[in-house]
Amino acid sequence: MLLIPAIDLKDGKCVRLKQGDMNDSTTFGEDPAAMARRWLDAGARRLHLVDLNGAFAGKPVNEAAIKAILKEVGNEIPVQLGGGIRDLDTIERYLDDGISYVIIGTAAVKNPGLLRDACTAFGGHIIVGLDAKDGKVATDGWSKLSGHEVIDLAQKFQDYGVEGVIYTDIGRDGMLTGINIEATVKLAQALTIPVIASGGLSNLADIERLCAVEGEGVQGVICGRAIYSGDLDFAAGQTRADELNGAR
Repeated sequence: MLLIPAIDLKDGKCVRLKQGDMNDSTTFGEDPAAMARRWLDAGARRLHLVDLNGAFAGKPVNEAAIKAILKEVGNEIPVQLGGGIRDLDTIERYLDDGISYVIIGTAAVKNPGLLRDACTAFGGHIIVGLDAKDGKVATDGWSKLSGHEVIDLAQKFQDYGVEGVIYTDIGRDGMLTGINIEATVKLAQALTIPVIASGGLSNLADIERLCAVEGEGVQGVICGRAIYSGDLDFAAGQTRADELNGAR
C-alpha cells in the first residue's frame, strides 16, 4: 500500500482546501521544494502534486513551484501531477520536465479523445483522476457535477490504456472524515488497473482498513490534510502498511 503525500499548490505555496473550495484554504508551507524533501525524508515512495490554480484556470499556473520540487526530488521517487492539464503539449512538457505520471481529470470527462490520444502518445504515463459525489463525476475543480457514473467512465478509460485511476470522494476531501472504502473497493473490483484512494484520510485506522482491501486492487492512498495537521504520522503510517502487507 503506497502512502502518497499530496502537495497542493496555490499561488506558489503548499495549501490544503476543504472540499475543493479555493476560498477555504490553509497554508502549510511557503517552500514547496522543502515540503517535498520533508516527505522524501519521511520515506515517501511517490509524490502527488496538484496545481490548484491550474485546475480552475484550465492551464498550468504553478510551473515554477513544480520545477523546484522536481529539482529537489531528482530521480529518487516518481512524481505525479494533476491540475490544468488540457492538451498534449502540456503533457509532453511536464513529462520532459521529469514528471512520471500526468493526471487528467476534467479534460478526460469533457474531451475523452484527448485522454485516448494521451494514452497512445505517452503510454505508461497517464493516470485518470475521477472526482465524485454520490457516485457522479464532478469536473472543473469540483464546481460542476456531471451525469456520468464513476464506474462506467472508469471502465471506458481503462480501455483507452490509462495506468490507473485516482478516485476522490469530494464530499470527504480535506474533512478528515475517513476514506470512502466501500465506493473505492466497488470501483477497484470493476477494473483491472490499480485504483488510488483519495479524500478524507484521517488516521492510522484508515490505513489499516485500506490495507485490508488492497487485494481488491486498491494500490495506494493520497495523504493530504491528515499528515499536515498531525492527525496521521506519515512515516508511521507507511511502516504500518508495510507490516500489514508483509504479514500476508
